[in-house]
Amino acid sequence: MRYRFALPAAVAALAATVTPAQATEYSSALKIRGVQYDAPGRDSNRCSGGNTKDEYLTIKNYSRTATVNLKGYVVKDATGNRFRFTASHSLQPGDYVKLRGGNGSDSDAHNVVYRDNCNFIWNNTGDTIYLYKPSGARSDVHKYTKSANDRDGNGYIAFHG
Repeated sequence: MRYRFALPAAVAALAATVTPAQATEYSSALKIRGVQYDAPGRDSNRCSGGNTKDEYLTIKNYSRTATVNLKGYVVKDATGNRFRFTASHSLQPGDYVKLRGGNGSDSDAHNVVYRDNCNFIWNNTGDTIYLYKPSGARSDVHKYTKSANDRDGNGYIAFHG
């Protein structure tokens, strides 16, 4: 004898509409792909020999057709630390950039922009990351906590695939 179990339609409909609490979708091609919020090793924000360059935020262009220039976009955390992209940096469809702490040479070829600031921006226990368009409208936002979102404890959290 076979038994069939059916998921009630109301439960199935509810499951299809539930989204993670920390994710809010905005109509923007640029989204936060992930964050290395806890740089490997012992935190040291010294400009020489520190590891702030190992803390980074990856921003990706999820458009299939549009190239997006990062100039004027702003990244902020919950306490108001901010970085504004002041130079032109174009992301082709599917392309990404790593916004790193510390000092270095920005490079389109290596998909990297440096904040030119040796202080860490993302809190190791949890934070909120905001990405704003040049118009001031939100492009993306994600809230994370180490205990809830970093299950493997490697200091990296992926938000969009």
